[in-house]
Amino acid sequence: MRFPPSLLDDIRNRLPISQVVARRVTWDRRKSQPARGDFWACCPFHKEKSPSFHCDDRRGIYHCFGCGASGDHFKFVTETEGLSFPEAVERLAEEAGVALPTPDPRERERQAVRVDLAGATEIAAAFFEQRLRAPEGKRARDYLTRRSFSPKTVADFRMGWAPDERDALKKHLAQNAVPEDTAIAAGLLIKPEDGRPSYDRFRGRVMIPIQDNRGRVVAFGGRTLDPDGQPKYLNSPETPLFHKGTMLFNVHRAREAAHKAGSIIVTEGYLDAIAVHQAGIRNVVATLGTAFTEDQIVRLWRFAPEPVICFDGDKAGVTAAHRAIDRILPVLKSGQSFNFCFLPDGKDPDELVRSGGAEAFLGEIGKARPLSEVLWDREVAAARIDTPERKAALEARIDELIRQIRDDRVARRYRLALRVKLSELFWAHDRQGRGDGRGPSATAPALVDLRPANDPELATIERVLLGLCVEYPDLYEAHIERLATTEFRVKALEDFKRALYRIAVDLDAASVSSFYDGLDGRFYFVLNEVHGDEVKSDTGQIVQVRGHRLRERLPILRFHPSQAFVEVCFELLLERLFLRTLAADIEHDMEAVGAETGEEAMARIFELSRELNRRREELARREQELAEEAKAIRSATGGAAVAGPALWK
Repeated sequence: MRFPPSLLDDIRNRLPISQVVARRVTWDRRKSQPARGDFWACCPFHKEKSPSFHCDDRRGIYHCFGCGASGDHFKFVTETEGLSFPEAVERLAEEAGVALPTPDPRERERQAVRVDLAGATEIAAAFFEQRLRAPEGKRARDYLTRRSFSPKTVADFRMGWAPDERDALKKHLAQNAVPEDTAIAAGLLIKPEDGRPSYDRFRGRVMIPIQDNRGRVVAFGGRTLDPDGQPKYLNSPETPLFHKGTMLFNVHRAREAAHKAGSIIVTEGYLDAIAVHQAGIRNVVATLGTAFTEDQIVRLWRFAPEPVICFDGDKAGVTAAHRAIDRILPVLKSGQSFNFCFLPDGKDPDELVRSGGAEAFLGEIGKARPLSEVLWDREVAAARIDTPERKAALEARIDELIRQIRDDRVARRYRLALRVKLSELFWAHDRQGRGDGRGPSATAPALVDLRPANDPELATIERVLLGLCVEYPDLYEAHIERLATTEFRVKALEDFKRALYRIAVDLDAASVSSFYDGLDGRFYFVLNEVHGDEVKSDTGQIVQVRGHRLRERLPILRFHPSQAFVEVCFELLLERLFLRTLAADIEHDMEAVGAETGEEAMARIFELSRELNRRREELARREQELAEEAKAIRSATGGAAVAGPALWK
């Protein structure tokens, strides 16, 4: 439905934005001036200790001076509660006492149909619940007990039982004055085309109601208890109430927890989602047996910038992940992507939480891999690169995938990241071809001086910054000029930084095949040193683990923090390097002070010292805030908080 601007203005005028926002924040009494409609609070969109979030009743807007979030009544509700714009308008109109416009006759007719269908599905849900509690439901109750679902979970999710009879539900609906045509349209009955009487769609199945954003039953999923029964899971068909491609199971329960945690987990099946929810992990939803659609992808991004999709670790799970990637690539946006978790030993989420509890499941979620890595593994797994033509073919295939990304900034980020990986892959392969038999890290460490230049912490910061440049190419591009003018103390790291700069600058002008062999072999040793591409397993074998060295130095990355958080880390590390350079310059100037030093030079040294102290204090404050936010991220994803302000462990 389209809403006229006058209606939206009426809602804004009747409902102070501070009243809408107050449900999510606590106003700072010292800074706020309620009489003037001027309110301040800590931002609900990012972690902070001092209030930088401003709400202005006179203008009907909010703005955070820390993270830049801004908008009006409707945007705040959509961003914090995961509602669509029409849903936000409906909710705020009701709160403001504003009547929504009457829909046109055709819309009224469609709405009446939806109301009738919703009534029918609600009657069916209550019927299935009652049958589960009846003596005939014992088989289903025993099944749910074996699956370790508690009575509370069964009741909360309104699980039920569809009797193994042809027309048990049909008779019940008729007794409750539900017309047969309505029951058929709601997907509850099937009407054969040969004229035979209609019959129940669901028979002999454990029933799981599928609910919409408001918790209303709109469809069902049924799990057969017959070992030979097919299909194993049966969902309602598409109806005016139920569209598989736009819906997510359990979303009405999960959205608040997802917003609070800043993350959302997606399982393949609704019973898996129920098991994970029962284990205490509330920010979980499930797909409904269909491939990911653009609507579902965009909807998940309303809850978290990088949802984690949890697949079984078998061949089918990997295939499903690859299909999902092809759907996601075209709609990737800056700051929005997906991570993929593949469970071990062929287990599904339900089995994992039953055997190991929430800790075991969250432990696997913590190992989730970024979309870019899963895409890379897919493309190189079967690739042959033993000839120039085959190298070029792999590069062309990757370039074609990147061209599917509509967001230019994201596409450029992927191009830079994948080209660095390609050059590393080609170099490692060619070394093996020359009889070396070793990977990128085989370059003798003696040829690469990585000594810490009398400052181990500084050397660590330089390594972390370069590792982040490899892991987050868009951060590198955003700060490329500042990095170029920041001289690293460790010469090998400085040389690597300059080589990376050449790759980025020549990105569109040269193919990987044309520049990778022009890079000094030491580049690949440093690449592995600052980012990490291989580790020894328990058996002594070398296995590929992207970014393991970076995550050892910056452990918070194991918990998939938002890119906004990572960017703050990046900026603060750059600031540390700058302040060390500034301190060295001041010390050099002080050593040169003599009797002939003029007042102007002394004033300059004094002013630089004041600036250094001011920026050091500001850096310490921001680092403490970041450490607190890191603690919250760990807590939200099941990790224990670890002290360590140096690199925000």
